[in-house]
Amino acid sequence: MKSAIRFAWLSAALAICALPVVGQSADASAAASSKVTGQVLEQRQDKQQDVIANGVKDGKLTAGEAGKLEGQENKLDREESAMKKVDDGHLTAAEKEKITQQQDRITDQIKQDERNNERSNEKQGATQTGVIRQREDNQQDRIAQGVKSGALSASEAAQLEKNEAKINSEVRSDRAANGGKLTTQDKAQINNQLNHQSMQIHQAMHAGGRR
Repeated sequence: MKSAIRFAWLSAALAICALPVVGQSADASAAASSKVTGQVLEQRQDKQQDVIANGVKDGKLTAGEAGKLEGQENKLDREESAMKKVDDGHLTAAEKEKITQQQDRITDQIKQDERNNERSNEKQGATQTGVIRQREDNQQDRIAQGVKSGALSASEAAQLEKNEAKINSEVRSDRAANGGKLTTQDKAQINNQLNHQSMQIHQAMHAGGRR
């Protein structure tokens, strides 16, 4: 009987001692989540845009890979805008965590694409023209989404559309000068312009979100 009482007392004492540890763990998790602010998420997106643009410029990423990554960034922008609209322009801790996880996946994809291209840079061939068109389509979608969500003003959208029209005009001129094809130099120049346009869209959308 005494052994049973002693065992029950010991179990209760251990449970009481464990309570602060559980509380500390929860507090640590909450503290970590609180450090993820909207500004931190935005800075990370800016950095990812820089990495994508530089990756194309340096040959670490193909234009096709950049187009897919930009599509993922566009999807993430839409989700973030929808979340903010529900909560008066703010993000909950759970929403910040979800966005962070998606940013992690995009970062992992960037690294994977770069590793693939370290082994082979032969993906810049004949499919490049279609890839450039896909990048342009993705950017048009981002502009339209920005206007719809209110992240872009009409004047910002008009300027971005003007930039897109200029790029399209240059593509047509380059093709006309080379029998309907684009030279390697033409493709590199167009992709550099698309990189700049992608950054302009991203910066304008976030500036619009702060208005």
